[in-house]
Amino acid sequence: LTGMSIPIKSDLELRLMKQACKKAAYVMKKLRAEIKSGVDTEYLNQLAEKIMVKLSCSPAFKGYMGYPRSICISLNNEVVHGLSHAGKVLKEGDIVSIDLGVEYKGFYADMAATFGVGKISQNAQKLINVTKAALYEGIKKAVSGNKLGDISFAIQNCVEYHGYSVVRKFVGHGIGSKLHEEPEIPNFGMPDTGPELKNGMVLAIEPMVNEGGYEVEILADGWTAVTKDGKLSAHFEHTVLIWGMEPRILTEF
Repeated sequence: LTGMSIPIKSDLELRLMKQACKKAAYVMKKLRAEIKSGVDTEYLNQLAEKIMVKLSCSPAFKGYMGYPRSICISLNNEVVHGLSHAGKVLKEGDIVSIDLGVEYKGFYADMAATFGVGKISQNAQKLINVTKAALYEGIKKAVSGNKLGDISFAIQNCVEYHGYSVVRKFVGHGIGSKLHEEPEIPNFGMPDTGPELKNGMVLAIEPMVNEGGYEVEILADGWTAVTKDGKLSAHFEHTVLIWGMEPRILTEF
C-alpha cells in the first residue's frame, strides 16, 4: 500500500462532488419508494436512468468496463453487480441491493443500500441491519489522522461479531473525477495500517456481507456475483468526505 497517492479534492471539486452525491441520493430515494412485490427489475433500471437524465447527470455504471445496465440490482444470494432483466421480478420476502452511481460535470458519486420486499424473515432483516451498522462503524473511523486499516478493521469487527462474513473479492475505493480512484478499501484488515487519512480525501466505503461464508462466484452473465453457499448477502455504501473529526456522508438519503 506504500507509494499510492490518494487524491485530495479542491474546494471546487468538492462542490461538484457534493452536487453529484445529492443527485445520487435523490435517485436512491425515488427507487426505494418503488420497491414492492411484483415490480420488474428492468423497470427500476429504466426509471433510475430517466431520473438521472432529468437531473442532468448520467449513470456512472452504464458502459463502465462494459457493464450493460444503469444500476446494479442484486437479489437475495446475489452479492453485487446483479443485472436487471424484464421478467426478473421482486417477490414478497426478497431482499434487494441497489448499487448506483452518477456522473455530474466530470465527478462521480457512488452508493448502495439493501431493502426488504414486503415482509421479510428475521434473519434477512438482521443481515440488513448488521451490514448497515458495519458501514457506519467504518464511517466513524474515516477521520483525519486515522489509517485506512482502521476503517477496514471496524467493518470486519462489527460483521464477524454478529457471526456473518465480509466479502473479500470486492472492496470500497476512492472516488472523484474517476469512479474508482486510490485507495482500495477492503472491508477487512488490521487497525493502524495503510495510508493516513487526510482532509479532502473522498472514499466510497461499502461493506458487502454474507450470511454464510465469504466465498463468491460469478454467474455465466460475466457480472453477477453470488454467494458460493447460496445464502443471503447485503450491501451498503456511502460516499464519504474526510473532514477533521467529522466524516461527512455526502450520499445521505
